[in-house]
Amino acid sequence: MAKTGDTAQPPAVDTLYEDGHPLDEIHYIQAKIILQGMRFTSVQSFFDFSKLVAKAAKRTGVEFDPHTAKGIRPQIREVLFMDTQDFSLYNNYFILRRRITYEDGFPVGDPEIVFKFRHTDFETAAKLDVRPQIPGSYRIKFKEETLPLKERLGGVRSLFSHNVEFPYRPRGYVDPTAASTLIRVFPCLAPVLGSTRKHVQLVNRTAVEEVLQQLGTLDFGKGMIAPCNVSVWRTRGEHHQLVGEFAYQCHFMHKSDLSAKAVQRSEAFFLALQEEAKDWVSLATTKTGAVYRLKGNPPQSHE
Repeated sequence: MAKTGDTAQPPAVDTLYEDGHPLDEIHYIQAKIILQGMRFTSVQSFFDFSKLVAKAAKRTGVEFDPHTAKGIRPQIREVLFMDTQDFSLYNNYFILRRRITYEDGFPVGDPEIVFKFRHTDFETAAKLDVRPQIPGSYRIKFKEETLPLKERLGGVRSLFSHNVEFPYRPRGYVDPTAASTLIRVFPCLAPVLGSTRKHVQLVNRTAVEEVLQQLGTLDFGKGMIAPCNVSVWRTRGEHHQLVGEFAYQCHFMHKSDLSAKAVQRSEAFFLALQEEAKDWVSLATTKTGAVYRLKGNPPQSHE
Protein backbone atom coordinates (compact mmCIF):
# COMPACT_ATOMS: atom_id res chain seq x y z
CA MET A 1 0.00 0.00 0.00
CA ALA A 2 1.31 3.43 -0.78
CA LYS A 3 2.37 5.43 2.24
CA THR A 4 -0.09 8.01 3.47
CA GLY A 5 -0.43 10.79 0.93
CA ASP A 6 1.76 9.06 -1.66
CA THR A 7 -0.18 8.23 -4.81
CA ALA A 8 2.70 8.09 -7.28
CA GLN A 9 3.89 5.00 -9.12
CA PRO A 10 7.00 3.50 -7.43
CA PRO A 11 10.38 4.83 -8.67
CA ALA A 12 10.96 4.43 -12.40
CA VAL A 13 12.97 1.48 -13.66
CA ASP A 14 13.97 0.30 -17.12
CA THR A 15 10.79 0.50 -19.18
CA LEU A 16 11.19 -2.49 -21.49
CA TYR A 17 11.68 -6.25 -21.29
CA GLU A 18 14.33 -7.87 -23.50
CA ASP A 19 11.93 -8.24 -26.43
CA GLY A 20 10.93 -4.57 -26.29
CA HIS A 21 7.61 -5.13 -24.51
CA PRO A 22 6.84 -2.43 -21.92
CA LEU A 23 7.27 -3.45 -18.29
CA ASP A 24 4.04 -4.39 -16.55
CA GLU A 25 2.64 -1.74 -14.22
CA ILE A 26 0.90 -2.21 -10.90
CA HIS A 27 -2.86 -2.22 -11.39
CA TYR A 28 -3.99 -3.68 -8.08
CA ILE A 29 -3.65 -2.91 -4.39
CA GLN A 30 -4.52 -5.97 -2.34
CA ALA A 31 -4.59 -5.85 1.45
CA LYS A 32 -4.43 -9.10 3.42
CA ILE A 33 -4.62 -10.08 7.06
CA ILE A 34 -3.78 -13.70 7.85
CA LEU A 35 -6.06 -15.24 10.47
CA GLN A 36 -5.96 -18.28 12.72
CA GLY A 37 -7.44 -21.23 10.85
CA MET A 38 -9.00 -22.77 13.96
CA ARG A 39 -11.26 -19.72 14.27
CA PHE A 40 -13.30 -20.99 11.32
CA THR A 41 -15.61 -23.82 12.25
CA SER A 42 -18.76 -22.93 10.28
CA VAL A 43 -20.17 -20.41 7.83
CA GLN A 44 -21.19 -18.30 10.82
CA SER A 45 -17.50 -17.75 11.56
CA PHE A 46 -17.21 -15.73 8.35
CA PHE A 47 -20.04 -13.45 9.40
CA ASP A 48 -18.66 -13.12 12.91
CA PHE A 49 -15.55 -11.68 11.31
CA SER A 50 -17.71 -9.45 9.12
CA LYS A 51 -18.90 -7.70 12.31
CA LEU A 52 -15.29 -6.75 13.07
CA VAL A 53 -14.93 -5.38 9.55
CA ALA A 54 -18.01 -3.24 10.13
CA LYS A 55 -16.60 -1.91 13.42
CA ALA A 56 -13.26 -0.98 11.86
CA ALA A 57 -15.02 0.67 8.93
CA LYS A 58 -17.22 2.74 11.22
CA ARG A 59 -14.19 3.88 13.25
CA THR A 60 -12.33 5.11 10.19
CA GLY A 61 -15.13 6.64 8.14
CA VAL A 62 -15.14 3.88 5.53
CA GLU A 63 -18.44 2.77 4.03
CA PHE A 64 -18.90 -1.00 4.34
CA ASP A 65 -21.81 -2.41 2.37
CA PRO A 66 -22.54 -6.08 3.16
CA HIS A 67 -25.64 -6.09 0.97
CA THR A 68 -23.57 -6.52 -2.19
CA ALA A 69 -22.74 -10.04 -0.94
CA LYS A 70 -26.24 -10.90 0.25
CA GLY A 71 -27.27 -14.41 -0.82
CA ILE A 72 -23.80 -15.34 -2.08
CA ARG A 73 -22.84 -18.78 -0.82
CA PRO A 74 -19.29 -19.80 0.11
CA GLN A 75 -17.13 -20.66 -2.88
CA ILE A 76 -15.10 -23.87 -2.80
CA ARG A 77 -11.77 -24.09 -4.62
CA GLU A 78 -9.03 -26.71 -4.63
CA VAL A 79 -5.48 -25.32 -4.60
CA LEU A 80 -2.42 -27.44 -5.45
CA PHE A 81 1.09 -26.03 -4.96
CA MET A 82 3.78 -27.50 -7.18
CA ASP A 83 7.51 -27.32 -6.51
CA THR A 84 10.69 -29.37 -6.68
CA GLN A 85 11.57 -31.62 -3.77
CA ASP A 86 14.04 -29.04 -2.46
CA PHE A 87 11.60 -26.13 -3.00
CA SER A 88 13.70 -24.49 -5.72
CA LEU A 89 10.80 -22.29 -6.86
CA TYR A 90 9.72 -20.97 -3.47
CA ASN A 91 13.31 -20.42 -2.34
CA ASN A 92 13.79 -18.18 -5.39
CA TYR A 93 10.63 -16.09 -4.87
CA PHE A 94 8.40 -18.10 -7.27
CA ILE A 95 5.03 -19.72 -6.57
CA LEU A 96 3.36 -22.19 -8.93
CA ARG A 97 -0.12 -23.42 -8.18
CA ARG A 98 -3.08 -25.02 -9.90
CA ARG A 99 -6.55 -23.99 -8.84
CA ILE A 100 -10.01 -25.29 -9.70
CA THR A 101 -13.43 -24.02 -8.68
CA TYR A 102 -16.26 -26.27 -7.55
CA GLU A 103 -19.99 -25.64 -7.75
CA ASP A 104 -22.43 -27.92 -5.95
CA GLY A 105 -19.62 -30.41 -5.38
CA PHE A 106 -18.38 -30.63 -8.98
CA PRO A 107 -15.45 -28.94 -10.77
CA VAL A 108 -16.35 -26.12 -13.14
CA GLY A 109 -14.27 -25.23 -16.20
CA ASP A 110 -10.59 -25.79 -16.80
CA PRO A 111 -8.17 -25.76 -13.88
CA GLU A 112 -6.29 -22.48 -13.64
CA ILE A 113 -2.53 -22.04 -13.43
CA VAL A 114 -1.34 -19.18 -11.22
CA PHE A 115 2.38 -18.37 -11.50
CA LYS A 116 3.83 -15.69 -9.23
CA PHE A 117 7.05 -13.88 -8.57
CA ARG A 118 6.75 -12.17 -5.19
CA HIS A 119 9.39 -9.82 -3.81
CA THR A 120 9.76 -7.00 -1.30
CA ASP A 121 11.50 -4.80 -3.89
CA PHE A 122 9.34 -3.17 -6.55
CA GLU A 123 12.09 -2.87 -9.16
CA THR A 124 13.06 -6.53 -8.85
CA ALA A 125 9.44 -7.63 -9.21
CA ALA A 126 8.76 -5.32 -12.16
CA LYS A 127 11.78 -6.47 -14.15
CA LEU A 128 10.89 -10.17 -13.88
CA ASP A 129 9.04 -11.12 -17.07
CA VAL A 130 6.35 -13.65 -16.08
CA ARG A 131 4.73 -13.91 -19.54
CA PRO A 132 4.20 -17.57 -20.45
CA GLN A 133 5.08 -19.07 -23.82
CA ILE A 134 1.73 -20.72 -24.50
CA PRO A 135 -0.90 -20.68 -27.23
CA GLY A 136 -3.98 -18.81 -26.15
CA SER A 137 -4.62 -15.98 -23.76
CA TYR A 138 -3.31 -15.26 -20.30
CA ARG A 139 -3.85 -12.51 -17.74
CA ILE A 140 -1.12 -10.52 -16.00
CA LYS A 141 -1.86 -9.22 -12.50
CA PHE A 142 0.83 -7.04 -10.95
CA LYS A 143 -0.16 -6.25 -7.37
CA GLU A 144 1.12 -4.33 -4.41
CA GLU A 145 0.18 -6.55 -1.49
CA THR A 146 -0.20 -5.04 1.97
CA LEU A 147 0.30 -7.18 5.07
CA PRO A 148 0.69 -6.50 8.80
CA LEU A 149 4.20 -6.39 10.19
CA LYS A 150 5.70 -9.80 10.97
CA GLU A 151 6.49 -9.14 14.61
CA ARG A 152 3.55 -7.09 15.89
CA LEU A 153 0.12 -5.69 15.10
CA GLY A 154 -0.45 -2.08 14.14
CA GLY A 155 1.84 -1.71 11.15
CA VAL A 156 2.09 -2.17 7.38
CA ARG A 157 4.58 -3.90 5.08
CA SER A 158 4.44 -4.48 1.34
CA LEU A 159 5.17 -7.28 -1.10
CA PHE A 160 5.07 -6.85 -4.86
CA SER A 161 3.39 -9.80 -6.55
CA HIS A 162 3.89 -10.17 -10.31
CA ASN A 163 1.37 -12.81 -11.41
CA VAL A 164 0.09 -14.50 -14.52
CA GLU A 165 -3.03 -16.68 -14.78
CA PHE A 166 -4.22 -18.96 -17.59
CA PRO A 167 -6.24 -22.18 -18.11
CA TYR A 168 -4.37 -25.43 -17.49
CA ARG A 169 -4.28 -27.30 -20.79
CA PRO A 170 -1.19 -29.55 -20.80
CA ARG A 171 -1.85 -31.02 -24.24
CA GLY A 172 1.29 -31.18 -26.34
CA TYR A 173 3.68 -31.59 -23.41
CA VAL A 174 5.23 -35.02 -22.85
CA ASP A 175 5.80 -34.35 -19.15
CA PRO A 176 4.19 -31.18 -17.71
CA THR A 177 6.11 -31.65 -14.44
CA ALA A 178 9.63 -31.70 -15.96
CA ALA A 179 12.00 -28.78 -15.49
CA SER A 180 12.47 -28.58 -19.27
CA THR A 181 8.72 -28.14 -19.74
CA LEU A 182 8.50 -25.44 -17.08
CA ILE A 183 11.40 -23.52 -18.63
CA ARG A 184 9.72 -23.79 -22.03
CA VAL A 185 6.50 -22.30 -20.62
CA PHE A 186 8.16 -19.87 -18.19
CA PRO A 187 11.54 -18.80 -19.61
CA CYS A 188 12.22 -16.78 -16.44
CA LEU A 189 12.74 -20.11 -14.62
CA ALA A 190 15.83 -20.98 -16.66
CA PRO A 191 18.28 -19.56 -14.07
CA VAL A 192 16.55 -21.62 -11.36
CA LEU A 193 15.91 -24.92 -13.14
CA GLY A 194 18.31 -24.81 -16.09
CA SER A 195 20.62 -27.80 -16.71
CA THR A 196 18.73 -29.96 -14.20
CA ARG A 197 16.43 -32.94 -14.52
CA LYS A 198 14.24 -31.87 -11.66
CA HIS A 199 10.50 -32.38 -11.61
CA VAL A 200 7.83 -30.55 -9.66
CA GLN A 201 5.47 -32.37 -7.36
CA LEU A 202 2.68 -31.61 -4.92
CA VAL A 203 4.17 -29.58 -2.06
CA ASN A 204 4.13 -31.65 1.13
CA ARG A 205 1.72 -34.02 -0.62
CA THR A 206 -1.04 -31.68 0.44
CA ALA A 207 -4.12 -30.60 -1.50
CA VAL A 208 -5.71 -27.47 -0.08
CA GLU A 209 -9.42 -26.84 0.07
CA GLU A 210 -10.30 -23.15 0.15
CA VAL A 211 -13.67 -21.99 1.44
CA LEU A 212 -14.19 -18.36 0.51
CA GLN A 213 -17.07 -16.10 1.54
CA GLN A 214 -17.70 -12.69 0.01
CA LEU A 215 -18.49 -10.10 2.69
CA GLY A 216 -19.39 -7.01 0.66
CA THR A 217 -17.64 -3.87 -0.53
CA LEU A 218 -15.50 -1.22 1.12
CA ASP A 219 -15.77 2.35 -0.18
CA PHE A 220 -12.78 4.50 0.74
CA GLY A 221 -14.08 7.48 -1.21
CA LYS A 222 -13.01 9.19 -4.44
CA GLY A 223 -13.89 6.07 -6.47
CA MET A 224 -11.65 3.72 -4.50
CA ILE A 225 -14.00 0.76 -3.98
CA ALA A 226 -12.82 -2.72 -3.04
CA PRO A 227 -14.74 -6.00 -2.73
CA CYS A 228 -13.71 -7.86 0.41
CA ASN A 229 -13.85 -11.49 1.47
CA VAL A 230 -12.72 -13.91 4.14
CA SER A 231 -11.55 -17.46 3.59
CA VAL A 232 -10.15 -20.50 5.32
CA TRP A 233 -7.63 -22.97 3.91
CA ARG A 234 -7.76 -26.57 5.11
CA THR A 235 -6.20 -29.83 4.02
CA ARG A 236 -8.21 -32.21 1.86
CA GLY A 237 -9.23 -35.35 3.70
CA GLU A 238 -8.16 -34.43 7.23
CA HIS A 239 -9.83 -30.99 7.04
CA HIS A 240 -6.99 -29.60 9.16
CA GLN A 241 -7.51 -25.83 9.34
CA LEU A 242 -4.30 -24.19 8.09
CA VAL A 243 -5.00 -20.46 8.03
CA GLY A 244 -7.72 -17.98 7.36
CA GLU A 245 -7.45 -14.71 5.46
CA PHE A 246 -9.32 -11.44 5.17
CA ALA A 247 -8.61 -9.59 1.94
CA TYR A 248 -9.77 -6.67 -0.15
CA GLN A 249 -8.57 -5.57 -3.55
CA CYS A 250 -8.78 -2.35 -5.52
CA HIS A 251 -8.20 -2.25 -9.28
CA PHE A 252 -7.09 0.88 -11.11
CA MET A 253 -5.64 1.88 -14.48
CA HIS A 254 -2.90 4.15 -13.12
CA LYS A 255 -1.79 4.38 -9.51
CA SER A 256 -1.47 8.14 -9.88
CA ASP A 257 -5.26 8.23 -10.35
CA LEU A 258 -5.82 7.16 -6.73
CA SER A 259 -6.84 9.86 -4.29
CA ALA A 260 -4.32 10.45 -1.48
CA LYS A 261 -7.19 10.78 1.01
CA ALA A 262 -8.74 7.50 -0.12
CA VAL A 263 -5.38 5.70 0.20
CA GLN A 264 -4.94 7.23 3.66
CA ARG A 265 -8.42 6.07 4.68
CA SER A 266 -7.65 2.54 3.40
CA GLU A 267 -4.48 2.43 5.49
CA ALA A 268 -6.35 3.69 8.58
CA PHE A 269 -8.98 0.98 8.10
CA PHE A 270 -6.29 -1.68 7.68
CA LEU A 271 -4.67 -0.66 10.97
CA ALA A 272 -8.00 -0.41 12.80
CA LEU A 273 -9.05 -3.87 11.65
CA GLN A 274 -5.82 -5.35 13.03
CA GLU A 275 -6.80 -3.95 16.41
CA GLU A 276 -10.43 -5.06 16.22
CA ALA A 277 -9.38 -8.57 15.11
CA LYS A 278 -6.32 -8.95 17.35
CA ASP A 279 -7.61 -12.24 18.77
CA TRP A 280 -7.98 -13.64 15.24
CA VAL A 281 -4.74 -12.51 13.58
CA SER A 282 -1.82 -14.85 12.84
CA LEU A 283 1.43 -12.95 12.35
CA ALA A 284 4.57 -13.83 10.37
CA THR A 285 2.90 -16.15 7.85
CA THR A 286 1.06 -16.23 4.55
CA LYS A 287 -1.33 -18.83 3.14
CA THR A 288 1.42 -20.17 0.89
CA GLY A 289 3.90 -20.25 3.76
CA ALA A 290 1.48 -22.29 5.86
CA VAL A 291 1.38 -25.01 3.18
CA TYR A 292 5.14 -25.10 2.73
CA ARG A 293 5.71 -25.36 6.49
CA LEU A 294 3.06 -27.99 7.09
CA LYS A 295 5.47 -30.90 7.61
CA GLY A 296 8.40 -29.04 9.20
CA ASN A 297 11.79 -28.21 7.62
CA PRO A 298 10.57 -24.83 6.35
CA PRO A 299 12.09 -23.41 3.17
CA GLN A 300 13.68 -19.98 3.00
CA SER A 301 10.98 -17.38 3.60
CA HIS A 302 10.81 -14.33 1.35
CA GLU A 303 7.36 -13.29 2.48
